[in-house]
Amino acid sequence: MPSTEPRPYSATRVARHAAGRPRSARPSLKARTPLSVSRGALRVPEITVYFWVIKGLSTALGESTSDYLVHKIHPVPAVGLGFIGFVVALALQFSMRRYMAWTYWFAVVMVGVFGTMCADVLHVGFHVPYIASSVLYAVLLAAVFVAWQRTERTLSIHSIDTPRREAFYWAAVVATFATGTAVGDLTAYSFHLGYGYSMVLFAALIVIPAVGYRWLGWNPIGSFWFAYVITRPLGASFADWVGKPASVSGLGWGGGRVSLVLTVAIACLVAYLAITRRDVQRAGRLT
Repeated sequence: MPSTEPRPYSATRVARHAAGRPRSARPSLKARTPLSVSRGALRVPEITVYFWVIKGLSTALGESTSDYLVHKIHPVPAVGLGFIGFVVALALQFSMRRYMAWTYWFAVVMVGVFGTMCADVLHVGFHVPYIASSVLYAVLLAAVFVAWQRTERTLSIHSIDTPRREAFYWAAVVATFATGTAVGDLTAYSFHLGYGYSMVLFAALIVIPAVGYRWLGWNPIGSFWFAYVITRPLGASFADWVGKPASVSGLGWGGGRVSLVLTVAIACLVAYLAITRRDVQRAGRLT
């Protein structure tokens, strides 16, 4: 009759049993890591106060620089210069193996300039109403989000660790800039709010996702992209309010002067982040 007593374990068998599986069946460290990346390998920055400040400044810079170039030189070469800067900036960003502050924010700024030009071209060049361009770019942005979600199963900024995910990310960024520019012009011109009241409106709207995320338990990814889209018309309204002449409800500082001040401010903040690396993401974040 077989014995019912358990067989004695050797020291090796006891160690393997405690681990829950044979030594040869253990997964590698890479397999256990959620994103399989090391610190600094992600392609975009951590979401900090620096991120939102520079993002807001870059949206204003995109608006003021686009207006300045289009009025100082012929619109066609101006858009051509914007496109060249856009391509060069993204090429530099994609050439980096991990997040680098100066290449990332250079790309954001050039996306802001070129995205603004794209939105303005529809209205100025093809006489498309602001309501139509706002809807068009909003649909385009929604299409990017749907394609990104279906392909990668996440829209999280903490998962941008492959070229394909980064391509979706920058497509969304371009679409947010174009959408925000059209919406900002819609409220200022079509709804007759002017730049100052438009700025107040979008400043109030951007509080909504912050409150929802902080106190109402809103989804962090949805809250992030909600706020990200609103930063564009908010920054553009601010740049127009400061730079446009008083005859159109502005302060009259001029687009060139506003662009210069914003460029210096962004350069100082990005230099600080590049040195301190305070906005480098931690590996393994999923939201």
